[in-house]
Amino acid sequence: MTSTTLVGIAGSLRRASTNRGLLRAAQGQLPAGARLDIADLSDIPFYNADITEKPAAVSRLLAQIGAADGLVLACNEYNYSLAPALKNILDWASREPDNALLAGKPVAIMGAGGGMGTSRAQYHLRQVCVFLDLRPLNKPEVFANAYAGGFDADGNLIDEKLTQLIGEQMLALVAAVGAARR
Repeated sequence: MTSTTLVGIAGSLRRASTNRGLLRAAQGQLPAGARLDIADLSDIPFYNADITEKPAAVSRLLAQIGAADGLVLACNEYNYSLAPALKNILDWASREPDNALLAGKPVAIMGAGGGMGTSRAQYHLRQVCVFLDLRPLNKPEVFANAYAGGFDADGNLIDEKLTQLIGEQMLALVAAVGAARR
């Protein structure tokens, strides 16, 4: 079996973020032969075309994205849209020649937020994915209510049904990676 490398990126920078908790849950639900590394966006500056030499933190993360077979984007919702930190790293990655880091890459999208989870932000993120030629999974969708008791105080997922759904999504993502390799 060919191994699968995934990179998880959360739009939230908080240590106890429920979106980072979703990524940790995804790490525990991977099929055999798959690995999920969680990216650290805390030192990534805002994209600025006037920056002519990429900062080391950006180069490090772009190398992670480039080496990944697929992405897991944990999309929190700010004002009905995706968080700036998540959009920012996608903007940095999209500036590579020929969109080489993103084009055709399978993506799973998940998110934890208010009453509707992060459904509005996820649909906005899907629009961004279309432009970037990323290949988001259609199903299963993962929308988590961060305030309904499914997470502990440290942002870790404790809801069994949601954990199972994430497992199904990770299986679908690994299958999409396999299909993209053919």
